[in-house]
Amino acid sequence: MEQPTSNRPPLTFSTNILYGIGSVAFGINQVTLASSLMLFFNQVIGVPAAWVGATMMVTLIFDAICDPLIGEWSDHTRSRWGRRHPFMYAAAVPAAVAFYFLFNPPIGWPAKYLLFYMAALLVLTRVLLSFYEVPSSALGPELTLDYDQRTSLMGSRFFFGTLGGAGISILSLQVFLRKDATHPLGLLNRVGYSQTALVASIAIFLSIMISCVGTHRFIATLVHKPPVRGTWREKFREVSGTITNRSFIALTLSGVVGAIATGLRQGLDFYISAYFFELTPAQMSYLAVAALFAAFAGVGLAPAISMRWGKKPSMIGVFFASLFSSIAPIAMRLLGLMPPNGTREVFVIVLSFTFVAATLGLTGFIIVTSMMADVVEDAAVSTGQRSEGLLFAANGLISKCVTGVGTFFSGLILAWVSFPQHAVPGQVDPTILRHLGWVFVPVVTTFSAIAIAMLMFYDIDRSTHQRNLELLGSADKIDPGAEVLRAEA
Repeated sequence: MEQPTSNRPPLTFSTNILYGIGSVAFGINQVTLASSLMLFFNQVIGVPAAWVGATMMVTLIFDAICDPLIGEWSDHTRSRWGRRHPFMYAAAVPAAVAFYFLFNPPIGWPAKYLLFYMAALLVLTRVLLSFYEVPSSALGPELTLDYDQRTSLMGSRFFFGTLGGAGISILSLQVFLRKDATHPLGLLNRVGYSQTALVASIAIFLSIMISCVGTHRFIATLVHKPPVRGTWREKFREVSGTITNRSFIALTLSGVVGAIATGLRQGLDFYISAYFFELTPAQMSYLAVAALFAAFAGVGLAPAISMRWGKKPSMIGVFFASLFSSIAPIAMRLLGLMPPNGTREVFVIVLSFTFVAATLGLTGFIIVTSMMADVVEDAAVSTGQRSEGLLFAANGLISKCVTGVGTFFSGLILAWVSFPQHAVPGQVDPTILRHLGWVFVPVVTTFSAIAIAMLMFYDIDRSTHQRNLELLGSADKIDPGAEVLRAEA
């Protein structure tokens, strides 16, 4: 059985920052691929929406299958640079390069060849970023064992992830995709996507390297896998014992159902903003600004309410409130309770609900990720092994698969309502837009509500976590390889 060594440096504010900065890469990737890729390849490049959605689903499922393999590989790696950092360093350059070329497809190719190009580059981008994201996520529970500090640490990850996503959205919509005399439809400016991808790829590289270098000094005091290897039966027992943990199953099943709603929401986000509410690129960029301010609010709110009411009750409450806030403007439009599109009032209402939904949603995700970190010790009590990489990756496996299904469904929904290609905001048939809204709201609401309800079965609280730490015993007694690795480092 393993534990992080007891003489690790304290979890300071600078540690939080350096660890969290790496999530800028994840945020850029998540927001851009979820919100822009469908619009780019469908409306700009001209690939049918159903094709794009299906490709996004297949590549996301492939990436999800790779994640647990990466996590397990990382858990069992023994090197001078520990278990996590070799993967994190290796991902920086190739991930940035793959991201750039994804948004720079060849000109003049037929749609079917462009689809193959998109699939290949999308697989590369997702898998290469997973080589950073999976070990980086697993590094979090090793940096601190404290029940409340973990919420703050995960808050840093979500803050910088939101910063990366909001930052690239603001930059692209305000600068590269803005409407002007040359490009009256800024969102359809191919060159603007290329420029956005260049800036994004540089930011991905820098954020990964800053986080890697910034946390490098902690390597000697983290968990190091002893060189003894067990039999295949013992390995199977370890893995099965980890992934059958009751609380892990609750989080995973919740993620499965919630990922369908997430995929639908992300795949149709730009369509709802640009066509349903007819917001301009500049106004859409202010929605990203609202998400950025929501990151500040969520990072402060998550530790406070989780300490006051506990992680599970707090998380369930804020997720339900976030769900209501996210669908309210669309429902109001469908019920005839919104001012006409193009008015200042519409923008203010959408902006306000976006800020509230983003704040509460981010708060919930911070808490739920901290809850996953607490599963590490709960599973270790029964398996005798710390499997941070496997737990965080396996939790994301099915969620990513189902997010891909949700993204695929978003393409099918666009095809089902006969949404036109190269559509101009303000000129789309209102019947098509109403049909889109009436499908979107009930589907997202149903899946989101079921996902939140499933979290009721999570059963680790503060006292359970403390008992797990006591059962695991002294870290230095359990980690026989720590002294050797400290000397090597």
